Amino acid sequence: MTRNIRPLMTLLPLTALVMLGACGRGRDAREVPATPSSTAAPAATNEGVTADQPMAPTRTILDNAAATPSLSSLVAAIRAASLATTLAGPGPYTLFAPSNAAFSRLAPGVQEQLLQPANHGSLVRLLRFHMLPGVVTVSDLQQRIAAGGGTATIMTVQGEPLTLSMTQSVITLTDASGNKSYIEAGDLRQANGMIHIVNGVLVPKLD
Repeated sequence: MTRNIRPLMTLLPLTALVMLGACGRGRDAREVPATPSSTAAPAATNEGVTADQPMAPTRTILDNAAATPSLSSLVAAIRAASLATTLAGPGPYTLFAPSNAAFSRLAPGVQEQLLQPANHGSLVRLLRFHMLPGVVTVSDLQQRIAAGGGTATIMTVQGEPLTLSMTQSVITLTDASGNKSYIEAGDLRQANGMIHIVNGVLVPKLD
């Protein structure tokens, strides 16, 4: 009888599953520490920042992400969600690309659960929540924030908004639950859009 009982985590709504990664760490749990004990925003300006190796602007979002070691977890998610064709296509799209470090901040086992076939639809929505239609630069985001008096919203491909703000000159993305992610490497131009590498996995309203 016990062999038919599914693990508890597979029964949880995916929003709750992902949110477990922030439990006990606070709403800024996905921030990259400046030091092992710090939770400050990364000291960066978002401009002129590069990935762990150069991205060729003549290659697609998918090709460049697949060639970037620090984005291997994201690429696995893209392929599991059947979004590889979309991000290798003409687009254009802007992708807020969570790094491997961002995925590692999720609760143990969550990343694996996200890749399960049973969570395919939810994974698609989660990744589309990190995509914008068209080419959106760091300057575009900064202008929106300035025009909004310090905050702005931007609509994702998923059809749900992200809130934009600035933290120590770094663009901050906030989801509906208040979870924050920072742009660490901005304006990485692609043949079919733009990549901004972020240090947190943001969660749409999946339920």
